[in-house]
Amino acid sequence: MKSLCNLPFELAALASYVPDNVLDNKQLEEMVDTSDEWIVRRTGIKERRIASTGQATSDLAAEAARKALGAANMSASDLDTIILCTCTPDHFFPATACLVQNAIGASNAFCYDLQAACSGFVFGLAQGASLIRSGIAGNVMVIGAETLSRFTDWEDRRSCILFGDGAGAAILKESEGDSELIFCELGSDGSGADVLNVPAGGSRLVASEQTVEDRQHYMHLQGRDVFKLAVGKLGEIVDNLPEQTGVEMEDISLIIPHQSNERIIKSVCSRAGLAKERAFMNIERVGNTSAASIPIAMDQAIEEGRISRGDLVLLLAFGGGLTWGSMLLRY
Repeated sequence: MKSLCNLPFELAALASYVPDNVLDNKQLEEMVDTSDEWIVRRTGIKERRIASTGQATSDLAAEAARKALGAANMSASDLDTIILCTCTPDHFFPATACLVQNAIGASNAFCYDLQAACSGFVFGLAQGASLIRSGIAGNVMVIGAETLSRFTDWEDRRSCILFGDGAGAAILKESEGDSELIFCELGSDGSGADVLNVPAGGSRLVASEQTVEDRQHYMHLQGRDVFKLAVGKLGEIVDNLPEQTGVEMEDISLIIPHQSNERIIKSVCSRAGLAKERAFMNIERVGNTSAASIPIAMDQAIEEGRISRGDLVLLLAFGGGLTWGSMLLRY
């Protein structure tokens, strides 16, 4: 789906939360056959944050949500909707968004989870903006939150180096100024579902002694395929953006990609003829946090003064499903 939207909504506030526990590459060297030099060269990651024992996805999400409400000078009771984007929910049901609602006291909000893996936050923003545009909701909170460490196979040297935990929350409302959603592209390709998944635990492969023994409740990924597909799809999106929107790449203040792998981000920039500095990266400090990745990165970019009100910002995501999404915003 591609849409030239021109929807007048704004991010009234954005906040993020990452756990205190740091797992750096030196510690990983003691866990699996790897090295700091190899991890940095292949991924750009130096450390990642890991949720404490007892911390679940809803706990991280609630922390980010409280910070966003404080930044917006709003009460939780002002929220009409909570959309929680995650592939690591607390439970199959109820929705983790309902647990966040209870934790922060958002008694007036209707709540639901959205699962589009690493593209989830972009999908959630699109839904939130549409709810506002339709009049169904006025104040929408979109949260990306993950505890990927709970589903990481710490014996798999290829994948365990990648993932971290964290959350980011955005509050959306109708724009009273120049802020707007200019363009959105969302897409999926279920034929690539096996490239990145957790095989067991659902109705297809119910939990059993055998699935546990075979370590099928952890994330499985085909790294080379993910790299090739991500670079190809995100590069295509960037290539086509000027024609679809009338906005040239040099007019965009900052690109905020999903923090999947530094090599993927650099490859997309190279294909588009963009200096790597045009894309914000914080992957070296937090790793791949899936749906939490973009809001955490955007919050840090704002804090560092890389984005100001009125700037054009391009969000890019690619994840399991397969799913992808892009969003051109005037922040």
